[in-house]
Amino acid sequence: MDTNPAFDDPASKNTGKKNARFSGKDEYVEITLDLRDNNVAIHAADQEMSLLGGGAYVRPPPVHAPTGGGTTSGGGGVSLAQMFKQVGTEFKKMASKRHESGPQPVMMERKLDRSMTTAARALKGMQFLSESMVTQGWPEVEKRFEKLSVDGVLVRSRFGQCIGMTGSDEFAGQIFDALARRRGISAQILSKDQVHEFWQQLMDRGFDARIQTFFDMVDKNDDGRITEEELSEILTLTASANKLSKILERVDEYTALIMEELDPNQYGYIELKSLEMLLLQPQSQTAKLSHNNSNLSALISQNLVPTRDRNPFRRFWKWLKYFLEDNWKRVWVMSLWLAICASLFTWKFIQYRHNPTFYVMSYCVCLAKGGAETTKLNMALVLLPVCRNLVTWLRSKTKLGKAVPFDDNINFHKTIAWGIAVGAGLHIIPHLVCDFPRILHETDFQYYTYLSQFFGPERPPNYWWFVKGVEGVTGLIITILMVVAYIFAQPWFRRSKMSEKSVFWKYSGFNTFWYSHHLFVIVYIVFIWHGEALYINRKFATKTTWMYLLLPLLLYVGERIFRQLRSGYKPVRIQKVAVYPGNVIAIYMQRPHNFKYKSGQYMFVNCSAISPFEWHPFTITSAPGEDYLSMHIRCRGDWTSTLRAIFSEMCRPPAPGQSGLLRADVKADVMTTENTSRFPRLLIDGPYGAPAQDYWKYNVLLLIGLGIGATPLISIVKDVLNNIQSQNAPDSPDDLERKRKTFMTQRVYFYWVTREEGSFEWFRGVMNEVAEKDKDGVIELHNHCTSVYEEGDARSALIIMLQALNHAKHGVDIVSGTRVKTHFARPNWRTVFKHVAVNHESERVGVFYCGDQTLAPELRKLSQDFTHKTSTKFVFHKENF
Repeated sequence: MDTNPAFDDPASKNTGKKNARFSGKDEYVEITLDLRDNNVAIHAADQEMSLLGGGAYVRPPPVHAPTGGGTTSGGGGVSLAQMFKQVGTEFKKMASKRHESGPQPVMMERKLDRSMTTAARALKGMQFLSESMVTQGWPEVEKRFEKLSVDGVLVRSRFGQCIGMTGSDEFAGQIFDALARRRGISAQILSKDQVHEFWQQLMDRGFDARIQTFFDMVDKNDDGRITEEELSEILTLTASANKLSKILERVDEYTALIMEELDPNQYGYIELKSLEMLLLQPQSQTAKLSHNNSNLSALISQNLVPTRDRNPFRRFWKWLKYFLEDNWKRVWVMSLWLAICASLFTWKFIQYRHNPTFYVMSYCVCLAKGGAETTKLNMALVLLPVCRNLVTWLRSKTKLGKAVPFDDNINFHKTIAWGIAVGAGLHIIPHLVCDFPRILHETDFQYYTYLSQFFGPERPPNYWWFVKGVEGVTGLIITILMVVAYIFAQPWFRRSKMSEKSVFWKYSGFNTFWYSHHLFVIVYIVFIWHGEALYINRKFATKTTWMYLLLPLLLYVGERIFRQLRSGYKPVRIQKVAVYPGNVIAIYMQRPHNFKYKSGQYMFVNCSAISPFEWHPFTITSAPGEDYLSMHIRCRGDWTSTLRAIFSEMCRPPAPGQSGLLRADVKADVMTTENTSRFPRLLIDGPYGAPAQDYWKYNVLLLIGLGIGATPLISIVKDVLNNIQSQNAPDSPDDLERKRKTFMTQRVYFYWVTREEGSFEWFRGVMNEVAEKDKDGVIELHNHCTSVYEEGDARSALIIMLQALNHAKHGVDIVSGTRVKTHFARPNWRTVFKHVAVNHESERVGVFYCGDQTLAPELRKLSQDFTHKTSTKFVFHKENF
C-alpha cells in the first residue's frame, strides 16, 4: 500500500479534511481523514477498509518542539507526511491480522450511548491554557516567572499565575502536582527550565497528551487507576473553581453516576482506556456535525467577511447609510426640535436687535433673550415624554409609532433637559457678565434715553440691586434647584456607582434622585413668576412664558390625577412571594379586574410601609393570558433592599421540589383579610408601554437577556407558548385565521446569560413548562452561565462530562435544575446571528435586548451587518434597563 497522499480537493485545506488514494497492485482505496489537533479520524472508506478500520482513531506520533520548517497540521508540529505514514502503518497491521485469521465478523466496540457521545464532543477540545496564553507564548511566561520567582525558583502557589491560569490557583496546584509526579519531582518549587518543561507539556495539543495529563491530575497516588474517592475530590475541586455550589451539595451522587458509566463492572476504579472510550465519539456523528457546520459557514461567510474600505469617503458614506437606516426616527425628531429651537432663538435675537436696549447692552441682550425663548419652549416640552399614560396610548392606539420613536421617551426627556441647561446658560451668563455691568457704567444721557422706560427713573445704584430684585431672586432659586436636580440625576449618583469611601456616597441612590427631581414643582412656580416680573417686557400680552407652559402643565397634572385615581387606595392581593438567590424577590398577586396589559410592559409599584410617595417601575413577568400578575425584582438599591427585608420576615423555607429560598403562599380559596393582612400594602399603577410589547409583529424573535434583564423576555416566552397552545386548540377556520393574522410569531430564540447558577431558580418553572408543552420546538431556549469556564477548558471538562451523563439519564441539567441544558461562558453573538440568518432567509427578525448597556452596541452593529449582507432583516430593540 502506497502511503504517499494525493489530494483531490484543494478546498479541503480549509476544512481540516483530506482525501487520499492508497494504491495496491491492482486496486485503489479512497479514504477521508479528519485532521484536527494532531488527531486523525477516518470519516469515509470503501466496504473492505471499513471492515478493517472504518471509523478508526489513529494516535498521532509523539509531539516534539519543531526543529525546522515544513507543513504541519493544526499547528501542533506534526507534518502531514507523518500523519499519513501512521495511517498506513495502522492499516497494514489490521490487514495483516485479517489475513492471518481469515474473514471475521465485524466486532463492535462497546456501544457509546447518547450521553457519552455528548460528553465526548464537549471534551475533545480540552485545553489547559487559553488561546490568548498560547498566542503569547513562552516569552510572556518567562517574564512572569522573573517577576514571581524568588532566588530563581517558583513556588507551587504561584504556578497558576505564572502560566496564565488566573483565578484557579487550587486547580493549577493540582496540575502542578500531576506534572511533578510524572517527572518524579517532590519539591514544591520549580526552576525556570522545569517551568518551561511543564508549560510545553500543557501546550501539547495531542489527544493522548491532554487526556494523560488530565488522568494524572485525578490519579493522586499514580497507580494508573482513578478511585471513587479521587474522582470525588477532583469533582469538588472543579465545582469550586467554577463556582457551582449545587454540584458541591451533591458530589457523592454525581461521583456515583460517573463511576456507574465508566466502571460498569464495578471494579471500584477507572482506567485510562475507560476515560478514552468516553471521549471518543462515533465517527458518523462527527461527520454529520462537520458537514452541518461547514454548510452553516459556507452559506453566508462569503458575505460577512469583515473588510475595511481604504477609501475614507466610501467608509463615511457606508457609516452614514447604516446610521440613518437605524436611526431615521430619531434623526427627524431631533432635527425638528433643533430647527424649532434655532428658529425661536433667531426670531428673538432679531427682535431685540431693534429694541432700544440694544444701544446700551449690544448683542448681549440679544443672546440673553434668545436663550430665554428656547428655555421656555424646552421647559414645556420636557414634561411631555414623562406623561407615561399619554405615551403608552399614542404607542398602542395610534399609528404614530411608525414614525415617532416612543421607546426613546426618557432619552428625549434627558436631551431636552440639556437643551434647557444650554438655554439657561445663554440667558444667565450675558446678563451677569455683560448687561448688568453696562447698565451700571453707562452715561446718564444714554440711560435716560434708552433704559429709563424699563428700569425706572432712578438708576440702579449697584450690582446688588439686580440680584435682590424679584427677577434676581427667582432666577437664583431656579438655577440652584435645577443644578441639584441635574447632579442627582446623573448615573453615578442615581445608581450609586461612586465609591463607598466618597463623602457623597450616602447621598446617592434612587431615593435622592426621586426627591430632588420632584423639586420641579417649585421650579415651575418660580419660573412662571420669573417670566412675569421682567425688566424690559412689561406688557402682559407679550409675556409668553405662561403660553408655552399652559397645555403641557395641564396634560401633566391630568396625568398625575389619572394615575392617582387608577391606582387608588385599594392594594392588590398578594398570592405568593419567593426570595431567590442573587437578591431577587418574586411577588405574585391577584390580577385586578380592569388591568389589561401586553407582554414586555411594566408597571409602577408603591409600598406604603417604605414610603407613601415613592413609585418604582418593574417589568411584568406574567403573561397576559394568566389570571395573576408577577414581577421579579433585583434588590440593589435602598428601596428594593428594604422591600426584600420586609417580605423575608414573613417567608418560610421552600418545601421539597419548590424553587426559591424563602416562600410565602396564600391559597386562593383561603384568601381572606386575615391571611393577606400580614403582607405589606402594595399599590400598582400601569401598565405602561415598552419596546418589547411589539414582539408579536415579527415572524421570528431573537430574545437576549442579561441577568435580571430576562424579565420582560420571560413574559414574551410565556405569551408565545400560550398562543401556540391556543392556535393548536380545535377552532373554526375563521377564528384560526384571525389568530394567525394578529399573532405573527412562529419561531423564538431565547438567550439568557447570567453569572450565577442560582439565577436559574428565578424562572425554573417557565423553562420546564416550555420544555414540556412546546411539542413542535417553536421556542429554542439557551441558558448561559458565565461563571463556568468555556467548553474546551480543562477546568470545566469534568463538569461538561457530568452534565451530559446526568441529562441523558435523568433529563435534568445539573446547573439550572431544568430540562434546558446550560451552556458555559458567553455566547458568540456573531454565530448566534449567523444561525438565525441561515434558518430564516428573507424573514424579519425582531431582536429584543434587555441588560447591561455595554452589549447593546455590539448587538445593534450585528443587526445592521446581517440585515445588509443577508436576505434576513434584523430589527434591533433595546429595553431601557
